Amino acid sequence: MKKESYIGIMSGTSMDGIDVVLCRIDRYECQLIHAEEYPFPPELKEKLLQAIKGKTTLAQIGRVHIELAILFAEAVNTFLYTYDIDPKTVTAIGSHGQTLWHEPQGEFPFSMQLGDPSTLAARTRIPVVADFRAKDVAMGGQGAPLAPSFHQFLFQEVSESIAVVNIGGMANITIPGKTLIGYDTGPGNVLMDLWCQTHTGESYDKNGAWAGTGKINFTLLEKMLRENYFSQPYPKSTGREKFNKEWISRFAEEERLRSEDMQRTLLELTAVTICNELLKFQRDIAVLSGGGAKNTFLVERIKALIPNINVIIAENADMLEAMMMAWLAFKRIHNEHINLKDVTGAKENGILGGIYR
Repeated sequence: MKKESYIGIMSGTSMDGIDVVLCRIDRYECQLIHAEEYPFPPELKEKLLQAIKGKTTLAQIGRVHIELAILFAEAVNTFLYTYDIDPKTVTAIGSHGQTLWHEPQGEFPFSMQLGDPSTLAARTRIPVVADFRAKDVAMGGQGAPLAPSFHQFLFQEVSESIAVVNIGGMANITIPGKTLIGYDTGPGNVLMDLWCQTHTGESYDKNGAWAGTGKINFTLLEKMLRENYFSQPYPKSTGREKFNKEWISRFAEEERLRSEDMQRTLLELTAVTICNELLKFQRDIAVLSGGGAKNTFLVERIKALIPNINVIIAENADMLEAMMMAWLAFKRIHNEHINLKDVTGAKENGILGGIYR
């Protein structure tokens, strides 16, 4: 088949920017053509955080649902203009949206994302594929992580020797192979970002420089590592519902630390929880992707904790999630199942996402 053009949009748990990519895709390759990052307005981020905390009204959630879609549409239209792309040449946009709440277990499991796909389609005049998690949850799965299926596709030629770790707001691990394994290891950047925003006013700790000025509090780190999530067997997934500012506050109240020492301890928590999972699998290479792969100090700590594993940074590491959205849109447009049941625990693989024209 001939390659088709798809746009992928991803803002992620950290809400530190909006990634937009154009990919040329067929059944064998997802080729990145163009990529841009656009700013995420602090006011909208605050509205979303208030909604996630439940400190808002249904009407306000509805408004944010549309406001976010308009922001995505503006980013896409700017992207199209910048690269002189005719919207008619784009088969579809894959949009994850912003997760409001992810609760895949319980009597009425669900995963809810904001960023109205109908508004996005109307304002870009391009079909939109969205709501990727709902079908998997409906079939008894966690609905997350989605990344392992894309990692399996990307690294199919070397799948038996590598592990892939995506460090976004949350971190997830993929073990490609005949039986695909993948799950969230725990917090990636989210706790470090929250602490940094509160104590420095910066949206994130660039290269882990601030964390590098602090010292690990091992007593506190041990307490953090007792979090039930870390000992749960896979399949499992997590998000801001668990790892948030309130989670940090529980520990900050127990141990009065310098703010940089807490940042250093949170960075070590991310590194240790990732490496604990990597060591469970006999892999020679760990490929890092996501925004956390740009945190040089975090990468140094991961390398130090697993000296017998070759740690490398993926090509286009910080754009892989947006590329995945484009690929998921391709799969949905062609009514192809996504190989995720072994990852999420769903009863069967499903065709994920809805199409909005």
